[in-house]
Amino acid sequence: MVKNIQKLIESVAREKDIPVKIVENALKNAIAYGIRKEKHIRGKIFVDFGEDDTISAYIISGKEKTKLDISAEDLNRIAAYAAKEEFLKELENAERERGFLEYVSQEGNIVHGIVREVTKDQTAIVDLGPIDAELPRKEQIPKESFKKNDRVKALLFSVQKQRNKPILLLSRTHPKFLRRLLEAEVPEVASGLVKIISVAREPGEKAKVVVDTEDKKIDPVGVVIGVKGSKINPISKELAGEHIDVVRYSEDKRKFLENLFYPAKILDMRETKDQIEIAVEKDQISLAIGKKGINTKLAYKIIGKHIDVMSKEDFDRLKKLS
Repeated sequence: MVKNIQKLIESVAREKDIPVKIVENALKNAIAYGIRKEKHIRGKIFVDFGEDDTISAYIISGKEKTKLDISAEDLNRIAAYAAKEEFLKELENAERERGFLEYVSQEGNIVHGIVREVTKDQTAIVDLGPIDAELPRKEQIPKESFKKNDRVKALLFSVQKQRNKPILLLSRTHPKFLRRLLEAEVPEVASGLVKIISVAREPGEKAKVVVDTEDKKIDPVGVVIGVKGSKINPISKELAGEHIDVVRYSEDKRKFLENLFYPAKILDMRETKDQIEIAVEKDQISLAIGKKGINTKLAYKIIGKHIDVMSKEDFDRLKKLS
């Protein structure tokens, strides 16, 4: 016979660090499953534990509750079987549900875990403790690869359920991951003294972080970079060497563009509905555009318009034609 049910429940709750009520419901569900399987019952079964360690079972139909005619010996035998078999499955489900609820509130924040396995498509399955999360290949920085037991820091960017199964997705390429790293590394950002206006990334290659402050006494760019790069360098290292430009925001569009494309010097500019044309010295075109056009790509992500960089001669020629 099943003895000391309440003590069993409390013991498992302590061991698994799960609330007593969840363990109790898991055991009841396991016993109900055992009864349905043995007695071939399709209806919903409700199981109750008495103070004297007795077990009762009922069939629920609408608002009616009918007690099942099962001997105490059969009930205890079924309960013992369920506790060994189905109870473990129920506990796993309970742990997943607890883990899911725990991480719902953490969506959009940084989490830490250990790689449990890497699938054939290079998705890293990351053990977060109470639940696993997935770090797909496309959310990994191109330069990096993970193997079993590697420690991982990533953004928890999606927490959802699919077919009643919790799915947690991680990202190390999302712009918000860089934003959260800056908040963790730079106290002035965390406090709101320095505001991050925008973040654009080409993961593993280059990023631009636009910052501003209402305090005229401080330089927001210098604050974020730190003395000799003391604050920005550890973040760059975390992002597989991603170069991070910190840029001062300005409401003056030309001044803002000059900050975005520094050290290239903008000689002239004009803006249309869909694009911005900027003129630089001919020998600064490559500097302004950046390797593989990375500076214009990042500027587009920040401003939302295509940036066309050209020599001053070409700019003036186009200006005359229009």
